[in-house]
Amino acid sequence: MSDHQLLNVAAHRDLRVRRERSAELGDAVMTALIVPDEFRQVQASYPILFRQNRERTGFAALALFGFDAGENLFLEGGRWDAPYLPLSIDIQPFLIGGAPGADATPKAVIDLASPRIATNDGVRIFDREGRPSPYLEVVLERLGALDAGYRGSAAFLDALDRYGLLEPFTLEVTLDDGATNRLVGFHAIAEERLAELDAATLGKLNAEGHLLPIYMAVASLANFPALIARKNQRG
Repeated sequence: MSDHQLLNVAAHRDLRVRRERSAELGDAVMTALIVPDEFRQVQASYPILFRQNRERTGFAALALFGFDAGENLFLEGGRWDAPYLPLSIDIQPFLIGGAPGADATPKAVIDLASPRIATNDGVRIFDREGRPSPYLEVVLERLGALDAGYRGSAAFLDALDRYGLLEPFTLEVTLDDGATNRLVGFHAIAEERLAELDAATLGKLNAEGHLLPIYMAVASLANFPALIARKNQRG
């Protein structure tokens, strides 16, 4: 169970955060939410897919780390074996808080129930004088980037829906040991539909800043062979 509190020096002055990567610290996840602003970095290592929400009223963009629930094929001996961590992973145990609304000021929230929270191990959140540590300053910058990315995601995802650029995606993989993995429940960019768009529509998507992340999502699917290779190595 989570224990979210607004970050403040009076209550959290002596806390530290463990920065190593492991299943025990909450990194055993199959996917992570991502925002279009980071698609260029994400596509260098991970497939980018989309999943419909439970109400079937919209989609979220995801980076894929494995083929089964709780499987992260990038975890290797206390580290994350990829050059880029999605922002939603990198900022943990922090998250964005504040009142809803476009004009609301985002605030830094800390999850005190996170296994990353410590008092002896890890990096300090505040220094001994109560000032934000260099680590916290980086986290706050990334929280700001993530907040801006979330706010911009709605227009991007609406454009994908408006132009019919998402289609169901299913992948069946036969591993070296003969086991079969079937990836279902996701969507991907509809490449044929994208190729059919006229110049005016492509120009509009480009002017709105949507075209680059669309192509980054398409390019990211080339990461599946490497992800399958990681799965085979795990046996």
